[in-house]
Amino acid sequence: QVQLVESGGGSVQAGGSLRLSCVASGYIYCPSVMSWYRQAPGKEREFVSVIVSNGTTNYADSVKGRFTISQDNDKKTMYLQMNSMKPEDTAMYYCKREIRLNVTMGCIPRSQWGQGTQVTVSS
Repeated sequence: QVQLVESGGGSVQAGGSLRLSCVASGYIYCPSVMSWYRQAPGKEREFVSVIVSNGTTNYADSVKGRFTISQDNDKKTMYLQMNSMKPEDTAMYYCKREIRLNVTMGCIPRSQWGQGTQVTVSS
C-alpha cells in the first residue's frame, strides 16, 4: 500500500554535495524505521544510514561525518544530505522502510524498498 519514491540523484564532482529525498505515499499506520542503502555495480547492497522515531541515527563508517540523515515532522519524507562526496560514493541509492513487529498495534515485520536513484561522483 505504501510506496517509496527516491529523488535527488545525479552527477557531481568529488567534494561536491547532493541531497536525496524519499517520499512515502499512502496510508501509514505501523511504526517503521527508515533507512538508506546503496549498491554499486558488482557489489552487494550496503547500509548507509538509518533514522528512528526517537531521533536516533546511525551511519556506516564510510559516510560518517559526511552524510546526514533526517526526516520531516510527518515522517513521510526522509532526506540524505551528502557532503564532501567521494568517487566511492557512486552507487544506486535506495530508500527502505522497515515495519517492526508490534503485537499491540497488529503490525507484522515487513520491508519496503524504493526504486532507487543514481548517484555518480567523478574525480
